[in-house]
Amino acid sequence: MYNVDTQAIQLITDHYYIQRPNIVNKIAHNGRTFYNKFERIDAPLTAELMDEHARGNITIAHDLIHPSNHVNNIVFDYNGRQPERFWQTAQFLLREEGFYNFTAYETKTSGHLHLYVHQPQMTLEEAYQIAHRLSNTLATTLLKEWRMFPTKELPREYNILILPYKLYAQERGASS
Repeated sequence: MYNVDTQAIQLITDHYYIQRPNIVNKIAHNGRTFYNKFERIDAPLTAELMDEHARGNITIAHDLIHPSNHVNNIVFDYNGRQPERFWQTAQFLLREEGFYNFTAYETKTSGHLHLYVHQPQMTLEEAYQIAHRLSNTLATTLLKEWRMFPTKELPREYNILILPYKLYAQERGASS
């Protein structure tokens, strides 16, 4: 059963993406070609699908960008080897920058994290700017072993993340 608390993420549940074994489509973006293995399914993301994902039978991803071009989360996709150091440093940085609500989840790959910074109802442009600023600030302290989402560098169809597998840590503070 899928028992990961994703309430803070405010998942977009009117559609989802499922990973296929073959390339679903080819996307041209900024002079590059991307080969997408995730197919968008325009049906509700149900608890049964999330359970199948948790069991490892399918791989499901969720969209970060609402159809109205707003975003509820900025996400660090950490792919390094020191998740505890990344978490501690990012936690300090986020508090210093005035962000008090964020959650880190473990991915399928051991040691990799998705750190969701919860900021409901940002415009897409604001999210791009904040993500870029946070990444640059963190890169002054740590070796850059993450990607930021949402990002302009990737097609919109790539601004998706695989559903979390397990809670790593969370911070819930009062914003002032």
